[in-house]
Amino acid sequence: MKERIKSWILALLVLSSLVESYYLIYRLPGSDSAVFSENLYVKTDNMGPEEKVENLLFPYKMIIHLGNNKHTLFYPSSTFYNLILNRLKGRSFESFQRRSVQDFDWTKIRSENPGIELSFGSGIPVALLQRVMQLSPDSLFAGESIDRIWIYSAKNDSKAHAVFFSTRGDIVYEAAKADLTVQDVQQHVDFGKSWTPYSTLTGEYYVPESSLSLVASEMPSGLYTVEQMQSSLFFDAGSTRYIREKDGSEIYTDSKRSLQVDQERNWMSYSDPTALPAGESTDAKDVLEAVDFVNQHGGWNGTYRLEAAAESDQDRLVSFQQYYGSYPYGSYPVLDQPQLHYGLIHLQLQQGTVTAYERSLMYSKDDMGSKKIVELSGGDTLRKRLAEVGKSSPLRDLYPVYMPVVKGNKLELVPVWKAVYRDGSSLTLN
Repeated sequence: MKERIKSWILALLVLSSLVESYYLIYRLPGSDSAVFSENLYVKTDNMGPEEKVENLLFPYKMIIHLGNNKHTLFYPSSTFYNLILNRLKGRSFESFQRRSVQDFDWTKIRSENPGIELSFGSGIPVALLQRVMQLSPDSLFAGESIDRIWIYSAKNDSKAHAVFFSTRGDIVYEAAKADLTVQDVQQHVDFGKSWTPYSTLTGEYYVPESSLSLVASEMPSGLYTVEQMQSSLFFDAGSTRYIREKDGSEIYTDSKRSLQVDQERNWMSYSDPTALPAGESTDAKDVLEAVDFVNQHGGWNGTYRLEAAAESDQDRLVSFQQYYGSYPYGSYPVLDQPQLHYGLIHLQLQQGTVTAYERSLMYSKDDMGSKKIVELSGGDTLRKRLAEVGKSSPLRDLYPVYMPVVKGNKLELVPVWKAVYRDGSSLTLN
């Protein structure tokens, strides 16, 4: 009998020891599991929805060349912009021939030939452009980035021309086979005949001959909390330490990653220098990785466009520009300012892995805002102003943007012109 009691006591001691070991290893006093795996980690609610990369790839302007030195412009979300772009997405382009940009007389083509010019800004890798257009690139063309596509028809020519401009500046690729007829090009161009006429001297920027109507908006705004960002970026937000800098900014770190919050400008900067490299990377792969990272760590609080995917030393810098506006007036970029960082998402990647992430903590509630139509000046009034600001340095671009202005707990988006100099600097014209 004594031996049986001893056996039961021994079994209870062993069982107690196992339970105690479990709590010591897997539990912390008064908290949930301290051992996190990818399956156990529960993401907090995203601050915005996830987005597909295809929805972030679109030209920032569409120039319609009518012939006889007449032109017009369509902007994203406007009626004919959507119509023409969707039609072009359904056409195929193949058998690309590499040529020098000097092989074409672009001044003559611009002034005489009906055509459609799609401008993508800093460029889109062909591997990504394939996701929104039906392209059949060879190995040479597949490695390029494209900043412009020009589709046009010429007199006494039975076929349409489709030319893709490399971001290198001296090379273009012409599609020998394009699923477009001369009649297709003319039909698309005809949509611009009754639209606001634009004029240009050099083809670098275009000036509307009359004022443009845009929607100005004032809407309630809010701020994502530091707790939301911590939960989104750290596996164990409760283990982070808090450091206050002399400039007033706040740093949260778990000794590997850091989150810096500038409360004055409502801006956050996340850094993870210990992130393990994913291996071989390309422009296209890094953009896809950047989109996935934003999807998992905050989401998209509005409409965004891929702004840049540039290489700097060993890093790849990827930026997304926020757009505001809707059909039929069009949508335009939200201007980032030194005093108010808003409208941009920046990521830095090394060997295919995100090591830095920056974005605004501010968001707006567009469905609760008030809107009104305002006019941006055009014609001689605008030309005179551009002549004044262009005395110091030549201009290379001009387009409408929204200037964000904070008024208490409201965000106002004011339409202004943005003039860009050839050196990349810019200014706004009210």
